Amino acid sequence: MPEDSSSNAALPRLRIDRVAKRFGPTIALDCVSLEVAAGEVHALIGENGAGKSTLMKVLSGAHRPDAGSLTLDGQPFEPSDPLHARKCGVAMIYQELNLAPDLSVEENILLGREPATLGWISHGERRRLAKRALEEIGQPQMPLDTPIRSLTIAQQQLVEIARALVCEPRVLIMDEPTSSLTQVDTENLFGVIERMSQRGVSVIYISHFLEECQRVASRYTVMRDGQSVGTGAMAAASLEQVIELMVGREIDEIYPRMSRSLGEPVLELSEVAGLAKPSCVNLTLHAGEILGLFGLVGAGRTETLRAVFGLDRLAKGSVTVFSREATHSTPAKRLANGVGFLSENRKEEGLLLNRSVADNLTLTRLGAVTRLGFVSDSAQAATSGNWMARLDVKALGAAQSVGELSGGNQQKIALGRLLHHDARILLLDEPTRGIDIGSKAQIYRLMNELAGQGKALVFVSSHLPELLGVCDCIGVMCRGELSEVRSVSDWSEQEIILTAVGQAEPKEVAA
Repeated sequence: MPEDSSSNAALPRLRIDRVAKRFGPTIALDCVSLEVAAGEVHALIGENGAGKSTLMKVLSGAHRPDAGSLTLDGQPFEPSDPLHARKCGVAMIYQELNLAPDLSVEENILLGREPATLGWISHGERRRLAKRALEEIGQPQMPLDTPIRSLTIAQQQLVEIARALVCEPRVLIMDEPTSSLTQVDTENLFGVIERMSQRGVSVIYISHFLEECQRVASRYTVMRDGQSVGTGAMAAASLEQVIELMVGREIDEIYPRMSRSLGEPVLELSEVAGLAKPSCVNLTLHAGEILGLFGLVGAGRTETLRAVFGLDRLAKGSVTVFSREATHSTPAKRLANGVGFLSENRKEEGLLLNRSVADNLTLTRLGAVTRLGFVSDSAQAATSGNWMARLDVKALGAAQSVGELSGGNQQKIALGRLLHHDARILLLDEPTRGIDIGSKAQIYRLMNELAGQGKALVFVSSHLPELLGVCDCIGVMCRGELSEVRSVSDWSEQEIILTAVGQAEPKEVAA
């Protein structure tokens, strides 16, 4: 870490002093205070709706505080907008990606900061800087000319990280940076964070993965209901203490399991291959089963679910649903047959952000809230209210726009729609992405309840502990192929990773 001058040695890199922010009647921030030293990695922890994202938007210039003050290296810091904040040395990686989908990887990384000579963009210098940023995050192979919209969500997240590093910030805010990353990419990112910390860059790390916070952060601050309710050294705090500060209550069991027996096969895939991915998938899903799918970025997990749901065309293979051949069914037919799909890209594929919570929850099954051929506002509101209560959605009401909710609450609404539709087979692609620890425990319990009712779930996740904690069996994909499916008890984390990278030895079969 660089030496500070004697005059600045005692000053924190960033000081937040009694910051407040209100949106109409809603108090988002209530006298929040926080200090971050130069070179410090500081974890900011809290449930969805606790005020973390609002506070970071104040720091990044997206919101103006109603009260309180900010100082950066001892000087007043009053960013007028995100560009101003970046010029001052404060950059943010948003949980909700903020990229230009029709521009290339290279153009997105340098967007707004293009190197220029006499008003003309220096394309050679732009390419050099983009390459350097991708190399720093361990992605030198990513093609610079590829349009952003053609990348996976995980790849887009890596581009967002590279974009933030280009401006060489003094303070880097990371909001759920690993939510879509594999374990390998996550490890690469931890290395980047360590190197930046050694260079004196301050990092504010927001994550619902508390084990990640323990791994990368030296200090933490917990927020609840718009207030900072606790701070301290990360090494001295137990996960139980942090969770209790977050939720204001004890959480007895993160990964609940209920005893249940598996029923008949409800989904069978035979030699399934897409036009690009997957290349070969064979699996059988039973009623009452939770089957996890793991793999590195690009392994074909998302593509498999999309192909099963009918969103992407199959090149070969067959799909059987409830013992009926259904290889070439459309998404509408899949829904009608009781198959539901939760996309990892909730902004573009999972929700209508400009419509109400009620509309989003009921839109695929309006018959349940229709009276005499018309949608009944009262029935829709009552039904939506029931699902909101069951999923613990934090919103002003069923009439509120989904786009105004936090990312975690949006995810709950997307999941609630499948439940309202009464899907019997649920294809869940990263369903806990952006959801806090308390809400995750609720989702896990709900998944167990659904399986106990005889529903079948395919659960794609990049987070191994939750797959091992929730699933009955896990299949690992590598280079488009589903190599094998085993009972959870027959897997270790090391074996799963080795299989995902194609380095596992064949498992011996008992005679």
